[in-house]
Amino acid sequence: MASADGVGSLGAEQNHLSVPVTDHGAWATAMNNLGIMPVGISGQQLVSESLCIQRFDPGLGLIAPINPMMAGISLVPPPPVPPDMPVIKEIIHCKSCTLFPQNPNLPPPSTRERPPGCKTVFVGGLPENATEEIIREVFDQCGEITAIRKSKKNFCHIRFSEEFMVDKAIYLSGYRMRIGSSTDKKDSGRIHVDFAQARDDLYEWECKQRLLAREERHRRKIHEDRLRPPSPPPIVHYSEHEAALLAERLKDDHKFSEATAVLFTWIDRGEVNRRTANHFYSMIQSANSHVRRLMGEKAQHEEEMERAKETFKNALMAILTQFEQITTVFTAATRQKAWDHFSKAQRKNIDIWRKQCEELRNAHSEEIMGIRREEEMEMSDDDSDENPCKRMRTGENGVYDQTQASLKEENDSLRWQLDAYRNEVELLRKDQSKSSRPDDEHAQTHAHTQSPEAQIQLLQQSMHNMQQQLLSLQEKLTSKEAELEQAKEEHRYLEGEVLTLRDKLLSSNVEAVEGTNGELHEKGMNGCVPSLYHSRERRSEVIMRGGVASEKEALLLGIISTFLHVHPFGANLEYLWSYIQRLDSKVSAGELERLMVRLPSMFRQELSGVGATLEKRWKFCGFDSLGSA
Repeated sequence: MASADGVGSLGAEQNHLSVPVTDHGAWATAMNNLGIMPVGISGQQLVSESLCIQRFDPGLGLIAPINPMMAGISLVPPPPVPPDMPVIKEIIHCKSCTLFPQNPNLPPPSTRERPPGCKTVFVGGLPENATEEIIREVFDQCGEITAIRKSKKNFCHIRFSEEFMVDKAIYLSGYRMRIGSSTDKKDSGRIHVDFAQARDDLYEWECKQRLLAREERHRRKIHEDRLRPPSPPPIVHYSEHEAALLAERLKDDHKFSEATAVLFTWIDRGEVNRRTANHFYSMIQSANSHVRRLMGEKAQHEEEMERAKETFKNALMAILTQFEQITTVFTAATRQKAWDHFSKAQRKNIDIWRKQCEELRNAHSEEIMGIRREEEMEMSDDDSDENPCKRMRTGENGVYDQTQASLKEENDSLRWQLDAYRNEVELLRKDQSKSSRPDDEHAQTHAHTQSPEAQIQLLQQSMHNMQQQLLSLQEKLTSKEAELEQAKEEHRYLEGEVLTLRDKLLSSNVEAVEGTNGELHEKGMNGCVPSLYHSRERRSEVIMRGGVASEKEALLLGIISTFLHVHPFGANLEYLWSYIQRLDSKVSAGELERLMVRLPSMFRQELSGVGATLEKRWKFCGFDSLGSA
């Protein structure tokens, strides 16, 4: 067999790999380049165990690509291949067909963007006589095939069990397949392999992503639960037994905080009623009894803080005295009788040390002076407002309170005397500086010092006058607003009167016109020339002119009549106004109501509904008068 000869030649030459192109060794080379185990169609191994890499696991299905031009197969890595160098493909012989590679100078076949989780490939350009068995024989070398869907139009879809098998199938794109040794067109075709977008692959990928997301959420939740602080213990419900236990815990200093939390929860829940009020009052009284204890503890801590401040101040004073001693040592060393015996380098170091010591001493002295100033300020604050804890202590010990008060009063009197002396000294200095100057300069400075006070007085007077003017203007404004409101009310009243008078006038004119119509009819029947007929027409025109004052009102009258005519049961004013607002936003509801009130022969207002649904509706009654006529 040819395969046996190829394997024998490989075994004979251990250092060189010489495989004929037409032999099955070419298939082994192609599979090695592709990363597939070099086995035959029937499953036999095409390369001997001595040529395989040691400890190779066939179950992995992938090995490093082997360069056929290498001198010997070993663990030495192949030389780096340039990225622009085309991959040389070999002829692949199968049992039923042969695959011929495309021209290496041609560009590689194009592929679409890989869909997520792609396990299905599209294979196009198959020979017309290609069967499913031949397709499975060719692509079964790439991996386990789960399904093949073949079409009648020379293409098919192949679904693999894993995603990496698709990359192996894409390697076969561009090969020309020839079935057997036939030269018929139906037995050959250039196959094109590309990624396919299958719903099954997408569904499996989405399921996998959801599974990963669930696992990530679970891990995050576990991590958050681990970092979350523990929840507080639940509060027991109120009962007489629990109230008795809580009263005992309230008396204990160590369990007081937990007991107060329970008491607050019970009160917040509304457990206090007339029956349990006495129990809660006793518990609140027990909680209040701890106030004195807390104030005593606070006073004790304040005393400890005072003692600590005192020890800190004493330690700083000791440090400052030591700094003073070191400074005296440096001062003695810089005197001439000792300074002349030091070398130049020693003098330089001593000078540097002395400067550093003086700087540190000055810093410490400033810190001590700051502490003293803070103590003086605290003493003044204590004089103005004593602490409640100190008041309690002084109330218990009257003698100590009196002595402390007398000492504080003496301290205050001495501090006030010191301030008075300082002010007197400053005044004497100012007087001395003023007396040393000439008289004219003294007069100028006096006028200069008095001018700001005069300016301040003038500004105050002007501000007072402006405030008075502002108040008077506000009063005038309120009076004018009241007058304006009265004028508006009078205007509304007069408008109503005018509308009623106009309605009465229109009704009287209509009655007069009807009377004249009857007289004219009689005279016409008697043979008289109706000279009054023209006067009747003129009167009707006058009435119409009085009813519609402008072209805008005539337009509104037509729109209202049309709207109410298509609403035989009437419409309320808000509905009518909302409709007309779409046509003219400047029209108000009051204007529409006044126009319809002025024309009672055309519009009539009626009440409709019962109870809460009672409302006023306007109806068009212009045709009723014509029907009655």
